[in-house]
Amino acid sequence: MSDASQEQGAPKATQDSVSKNGNTTPKQPKPNATKSPAKAGAAAGAPESLKVVANPPTGNGPAKAAPGVKKQPQKATQKNAGGPQNANKTPGGPPSGKHDANKRPQNPPETEGNAKPETPKTQLPAPAPAPAPAQKKPQDQPKVKAKPPARAAKMSTRHWVIVASFVLMVVLPIFATVGYLWWVAKDQYGSVTGFTVRQEESAGAQEILGGLAQLAGGNSSGDGEILYQFILSQRMVRLVEDSVGLRAHYSQYWEEDPVFALWPDATIEDLESFWTRIVKVSLDSSSGLIDVRVQAFDPNTAHAITTSIVNHSQSMINALNETARDDAMRYAREDLETSVTRLKEAREALTAFRTRTRIVDPTSDIQGRMGVMNNLQQQLAQTLIEFDLLKDTASATDPRLSQTTRRINAIKDRITLEREAFATESIETGVGQEDYPDLIAEYEGLIVDREFAEETYRATLAAVEVARAKAQRQSRYLATFVPPTLAESSEYPKRFTLAALVAACLFLAWSIVTLVYYSIRDRG
Repeated sequence: MSDASQEQGAPKATQDSVSKNGNTTPKQPKPNATKSPAKAGAAAGAPESLKVVANPPTGNGPAKAAPGVKKQPQKATQKNAGGPQNANKTPGGPPSGKHDANKRPQNPPETEGNAKPETPKTQLPAPAPAPAPAQKKPQDQPKVKAKPPARAAKMSTRHWVIVASFVLMVVLPIFATVGYLWWVAKDQYGSVTGFTVRQEESAGAQEILGGLAQLAGGNSSGDGEILYQFILSQRMVRLVEDSVGLRAHYSQYWEEDPVFALWPDATIEDLESFWTRIVKVSLDSSSGLIDVRVQAFDPNTAHAITTSIVNHSQSMINALNETARDDAMRYAREDLETSVTRLKEAREALTAFRTRTRIVDPTSDIQGRMGVMNNLQQQLAQTLIEFDLLKDTASATDPRLSQTTRRINAIKDRITLEREAFATESIETGVGQEDYPDLIAEYEGLIVDREFAEETYRATLAAVEVARAKAQRQSRYLATFVPPTLAESSEYPKRFTLAALVAACLFLAWSIVTLVYYSIRDRG
């Protein structure tokens, strides 16, 4: 562009500005400069980032562009002033940072005829670009030795053996089980019932008698456990076999369904083992509730078996009641007989004492003696009063005083003798002389024995009456809260559940065998 301007003879004015200590000093362009602004700036020795090209004003109007140079429209440069990113670049100069010089329009070359006056603009130095990281030369990188490619995976003999064992131990048995359950096994129907053992809770007579009526009743805390064991016992199997016919019903499909049917020649022990498969009993120990679930090949038979279980359970509870009542009555009668015998012996001993001592009631005899003592005490007190009155009015030689004195002494002597008679007196009995205190002590013992025998007799007699009253009513009874049900659709066998269990067991067994094989192989 500068060469084209020189050929047309148009002088070009340039103005450079140099920034020193933050102050910009404009540099006057040379009038006869024939070099381009970039070359002029380079010749002046100033940095390219600090050069500003100023077009001197001319009055000849717009200049024509040199041949081969495309004229570009002029744009306001005020937006580009004041930042290093908008500084003009000279040809061949370093890049000014993030913004490229090609992205903004450049001013077309000016000649002497068409140059316009422009205000010199200050350009700040552009930041130096960050140095690019040095690339590693190929010869500096470590050489990695490539391994040969892996061979294609192939099935070995042991892998085929594992697959074959999985098919034989898991897949085929599962298919066989599913096929048997869905196409061979016969449909079974269920019947459910629920009951519990209740006991009468009236205890008014027992509280009145102080608990002596406990002899007539038993504890029913273990009645539920007893009934649970009875339903699963061989006795129940025999009773239901006699009433329903278990062998005939469950062996009719033996040839078609041998897994869920009973073999025809089953013994009572085999039938008892099969009974636990078709009868499920659950017991709640806290509440005593019993649930029974029966399976059969038709709903009527299942209902009949459940009804038979309920009836025989009721009969067993009644038998327990009868046994308890019989035991209570027997114990009450035995206690009554014992108390009667003891009462008779006590009364006979008292009668023998009266006959031997000739004292019907020593208590009355003692009361009579005490009456004599009381009378003597009264006479002594009266005589003493009379003696005091005479002593105040009569003289010392009065015969009444001596007579009263003798009377007082006689009464005192009698009182002393009566008191000694209670401890030392001997009474003539049929067996000789006996001390009166010993007789009194013997009589008191006989009286105590008789009273105890009488109280015992009254208590045992009441126990017999309570036992008889409880024997007339049922103290235990079977309360059925779920009557035997009659099924309308088949519920058994549980095909999906059985198939899932068989599959899980087979897969677990195959996994264990495989792991054992590999562990032995690794150790070998």
